[in-house]
Amino acid sequence: MTTDLPPTVAPAHRERHRTEHIGWLRAAVLGANDGIVSTASLVVGVAAAAATRQDVLVAGVAGLVAGALSMAAGEYVSVSSQADTERADMDRERRELSTTPDLETEELAAIYVARGLTPDLARTVAQQLMAHDAIGAHARDELGLSAETAARPLQAAVTSAATFAVGAALPLVVALVVPDAGLVPWVSGASLASLVLLGAVSAQVGGASPVTGAVRVAFWGALAMGVTALVGAWFGAVV
Repeated sequence: MTTDLPPTVAPAHRERHRTEHIGWLRAAVLGANDGIVSTASLVVGVAAAAATRQDVLVAGVAGLVAGALSMAAGEYVSVSSQADTERADMDRERRELSTTPDLETEELAAIYVARGLTPDLARTVAQQLMAHDAIGAHARDELGLSAETAARPLQAAVTSAATFAVGAALPLVVALVVPDAGLVPWVSGASLASLVLLGAVSAQVGGASPVTGAVRVAFWGALAMGVTALVGAWFGAVV
């Protein structure tokens, strides 16, 4: 087998880093977490107000549909804004590279000096990178942009909507099958267990402590459901 690399250069191996998952992972975790917490809180709140099971399920399904669409729209708009900013910065760099290439080379060299290279070596590296891929070098080293972390609005929107729907389906299924008297504790318990699992798995995928992730997600989920249950019970008593 032949290779284009010089004989003294070892073939580079492909390393997969966790930052490659950051785009879809953030959207997936956010969507699933919001789906569980918001729908479980809605179900618990309505049930605490002494509503019928049908009322609880109707409210839950409405919350699932509205929440999934809201997540998709919100993610698309916010990530599109990020993509617009990235695109504007790249357009500006292209203009500067076409009008003041020498200044851009010095700017790149200054970045490498700040990172620890000697001025002469930094200038040499900057010149070689500019000759090879000027816009790529400035995107990476000046703007901090890369293909792995680039904003992808459609991916974020679809991922958030899908995971929200999956997360929201859990408390609805529990509310559908458990006895009326146990609806609030069963929905709360199953939702908290799911949040613990979600927090642990997402932290593990992201390279963080599963325990920390589980506790963090479960705490805020429990708080949301507890407050909503109190509000539902209070309004139910008042009405």
